[in-house]
Parts: sequence; structure tokens; C-alpha cells
Amino acid sequence: MNKKGEISVRKAWLIVLASLIDDAVVLALIFIGLWLFHVEITWWIILIVLVAIVAFFLIMHKAVIPAIRRRKTSGAEGMIGATGIVTQPLKPKGIVKIEDEYWKATCIDGDADTGEDVEVQRINGLNLEVRKKSDKPS
Repeated sequence: MNKKGEISVRKAWLIVLASLIDDAVVLALIFIGLWLFHVEITWWIILIVLVAIVAFFLIMHKAVIPAIRRRKTSGAEGMIGATGIVTQPLKPKGIVKIEDEYWKATCIDGDADTGEDVEVQRINGLNLEVRKKSDKPS
């Protein structure tokens, strides 16, 4: 994982391939059924199906895999790492503003004055635990 909350490319592809297994089985059953009923399948049909499958995988690689790998941006997972500004001093409890929303917060590394930037570390119910943005976790 490169960034917090982001999944690997390998795991994203495993998710996609697991969801495509049933489609591959249906396609194989169609070709087997056609073969059993002695329906002639030309090489052109096989080539067209193969090109369509390759095009589908290219689209998956460019559009779907990045969407699966992207970090969560909603709910509690989306709040972790978000930056806000202190609107009521955190001594250690106060109020912070994050994306036009006001939250009760507790500063886990001391006090923070009005106007300081803070970063969300954890969420306990509707209360945020924040750390001053200038301080790095040890």
C-alpha cells in the first residue's frame, strides 16, 4: 500500500477477476454447447470474441482498477487523515472545522490554539481525536 487506506494493484485485480469468474464460465458453456450441437464456429468469431475480451481488460485496467484502489472518502475511513482548523481552542477539548463542518475534538498531543491546523487521527463516536499538523507522530 502506497498511501493510507489504498489497496494494492494485485488485490484490486483479484477482486475484479473473482467477480468475472461467472462470466467466463457462462462464455465457456456457450462455446461448449455450440460445439456439442455441432454448430460451426469460425475463426473470425473466436477472434472477435478474443479482441472484445482484451478490450474489456484494457478498460478495466484504466478505469475500474484505479477506482477500486482509491482510498475511502466517506464515512469514518474518509475522515482519518483529514486536515481541519481549530475554531475553539483545544485545551485539550474544543471545536474544529473540517470541510465546512464543525466537530468536537480532543487534541492528543497537548493544547492547540484557534487558527492552528490539525489532522484527524481517530474517531470516537462524534468526537475526533486530532494532532497538531506541524507535529509528526513518533
